[in-house]
Amino acid sequence: MLLSVVVPVYQEEKTVPEFLRRLRPILAEITDDYEIIFALDPSPDRTEEVIIEARAIDARIKLLKFSRRFGQPMATLAGLEYSTGGAAIVMDVDLQDPPELVAALVAKWREGFDVVLPQRRSREGEPLLKRLVAAAGYLVINRISDVPIPPNTGDFRLMSRRVVDEVVRLRERHGFLRGMVALVGFKQALLPFDRPARFAGQTNYNRFLGSLRIGFNGVFCFSTVALSLSTWCGFFFAGLAAALAVAWAAMKLAGLRCPLEHPALPLLALFLGGIQLISVGILGAYIGRIYEEVRRRPRVIVDRTEGFSANAPRR
Repeated sequence: MLLSVVVPVYQEEKTVPEFLRRLRPILAEITDDYEIIFALDPSPDRTEEVIIEARAIDARIKLLKFSRRFGQPMATLAGLEYSTGGAAIVMDVDLQDPPELVAALVAKWREGFDVVLPQRRSREGEPLLKRLVAAAGYLVINRISDVPIPPNTGDFRLMSRRVVDEVVRLRERHGFLRGMVALVGFKQALLPFDRPARFAGQTNYNRFLGSLRIGFNGVFCFSTVALSLSTWCGFFFAGLAAALAVAWAAMKLAGLRCPLEHPALPLLALFLGGIQLISVGILGAYIGRIYEEVRRRPRVIVDRTEGFSANAPRR
């Protein structure tokens, strides 16, 4: 199969029909040999029924439904694992990842690029807080990450089969796709675009907490700098405490009165206690992710498949 489109979905009954209406003609101009894989977290609305109705019209539409809600990152990775195309495109169903870019993605792939990353020039419809969190997150991650991650790229991307196979083979549990793809490497290209607002409704993922979770995965799963940072903070504040102690002793010997003689020590102890808690928190973040990895639990559990062959992955 030439092309797979992987679409994580949750509670999107209003957007699926419009998404397919815009995407299918574009795919048809590229090739008839494609599949659209909806990776569905169980939804309280009619998202599943809408997908099944669409599949009755076009058998190239496939469904991967999970036993419970595992979240967008895990749904995306499962969809990639089940995909069979020579290239796979990951995109959201809310039409903020414009289907009209698919032809340009495929053209870049045919030029010889293994990864094509649409890069957002604008983020229409996103609140200021989310934009600030995203900008700060990319800045921090690219300052300390072991591999550079292009800013404003998201999960919307095309990957060649060898990139998909290597990403799936990583078997990491955090699901930070943009970091995993950067880690895999190969020849990559950027494709600037202006991101539109959602087609309908509100996002079903927590914008602020979701962005923070993605940012933390980028920091802790692709860099150990935070561990070193806590160590250097410890040295700095230990040195500061020693310097304050020497200054306090010198003023005492000189007969001078220190204006902060009484409040200084409790404030310093409180401050150093805060630094210790931050350091413990950083250690906990790393240990928690190590714990997730060593348990080796499946990333998702599949409840139902529609349209996949007998040799599709089984868990």
